[in-house]
Amino acid sequence: MSYAGLLFTSFVCAAGVSFFATPLVRLLSLRFGLLDAPTSSVKTHKEPTPVFGGVAVWLGFMATMLLLRLNTSFPTGTLYNLRALVLGGTLVFALGLLDDFKRPEGIDYKPKFVVQILAAVLLILFGLRMRFISPSYVAAAVTVVWIVGVTNAFNIVDIMDGLSASQAAVAALGFLMISLPSEELYVNFASAALAGAALGFIPWNLSKKHKIFMGDCGSLFIGFLLAGISLGTRYSDVNDAGVFAPLLILFVPAFDTLFVSLLRLNQGKSPFLGSKDHFALRLEKMGHPRERVVLMAAAAAGFMSFCAFLVTQLPLKSTIAVYVIVAILVLWLGRRMALVEMK
Repeated sequence: MSYAGLLFTSFVCAAGVSFFATPLVRLLSLRFGLLDAPTSSVKTHKEPTPVFGGVAVWLGFMATMLLLRLNTSFPTGTLYNLRALVLGGTLVFALGLLDDFKRPEGIDYKPKFVVQILAAVLLILFGLRMRFISPSYVAAAVTVVWIVGVTNAFNIVDIMDGLSASQAAVAALGFLMISLPSEELYVNFASAALAGAALGFIPWNLSKKHKIFMGDCGSLFIGFLLAGISLGTRYSDVNDAGVFAPLLILFVPAFDTLFVSLLRLNQGKSPFLGSKDHFALRLEKMGHPRERVVLMAAAAAGFMSFCAFLVTQLPLKSTIAVYVIVAILVLWLGRRMALVEMK
């Protein structure tokens, strides 16, 4: 099978497993009463809803990794890197699963951070870390902060049906677009599989009659995978400023995390406590239906991924111009969103 065929197979396999496993997970969630009830003012849904949809996303990704392991022959190191994502991702998935079982209280953020840091260290031990920073111990520390930050960003942005999963799909395709010329094959196949697994789940997440939430097991898992994927691509072959491209690909969840944290701190609240300060809820407050908000966010993510591609291909001066334009847009958007009254 051709290289393109393998990528397409990875995408289709992950999407198919995720799509067909999701209703089965939903039935089990209903059978055992594992529902997310709107028990606090932070919740935006009206009725108890099956959770654990992330199990199907995890199954889709893992089934694809197993298929690749059994039916392909990759250059040395490719499966080693994929194994790092599988092990670390499963650890974070298990953390989210336990957190979902303990709803509505959940696990305190401190032990969650400890497990996420351990998973991040696991990736570093497998050689997945930032390579443009020195000395090595500083690079390791920054890598841990990056992985934990991205992991939680997708959990934070998971406040509207289809939002976190669609962001994961677009981001994965963004990393795939940039990594295709790269020799880091694990990035290509992990990106294709994650995009498929996320897209296979979305129809059920958006369904009116058969709705299911992704849960922390899903949002933490996809965030961790994207953090790991982002460490394997070379962004600076044309200019050194290209190393910031992942921030553009992950713009929407990163923006929401920073936006919500700053607002909560400004209000004298802990950034680790839930609130309705998210940009998506503010767009809804402005009169946009939720389906449109998700589409707008996906379009923004797609545009930013294209900008990320540009900064890895353009000369330095043009790349800086792209970053300046994006910074101006971010400041304008943040100010506009902050002015929306949420009370």
